[in-house]
Amino acid sequence: MTEVVSQWNDFNVAMAGASAALAGLVIVAASVNIREIVAAGTLTARLAAAIATLVLALVVSAVGLIPGVGLLGYGAITIVATVGAAWFQAHATLVILRDPEPQQRARIPKSVLGALPLAAYLTAGLLMLGGLSNGLLLAAVGCLVAIVSAILVSWIALVEVLR
Repeated sequence: MTEVVSQWNDFNVAMAGASAALAGLVIVAASVNIREIVAAGTLTARLAAAIATLVLALVVSAVGLIPGVGLLGYGAITIVATVGAAWFQAHATLVILRDPEPQQRARIPKSVLGALPLAAYLTAGLLMLGGLSNGLLLAAVGCLVAIVSAILVSWIALVEVLR
């Protein structure tokens, strides 16, 4: 089954580079306004979850490039990495839902946006653990959704700082 995983090498190379670059850019963009971000209620947790999601995309893509990695190992690592990123999203969700600021809107969409890529990755990992190669396609979808989600979360958070 390693040849099935290796068919995704080009995609994984591109996604590893893109997610690493985006994670770095989000960190730099946040550091410019770090005082305001730390002072704002939910922004720190939301940005941490977005960065964790980009790191998840990086890890899953990089693991897919390891020579000889099979579906079972790839699936197991995908699940473990997803659980790690999910901790950041769970914390962000709690912070969002408990935010006492009355002007904070869209609490549920803000929470769901960060959870979508995690659901895709978790499902992908489970499929790969079951020996199903369509888990690779779902991991690719998870990577794309992770990048879009992290960009949206980061943009929204940075706009909120500058309002």
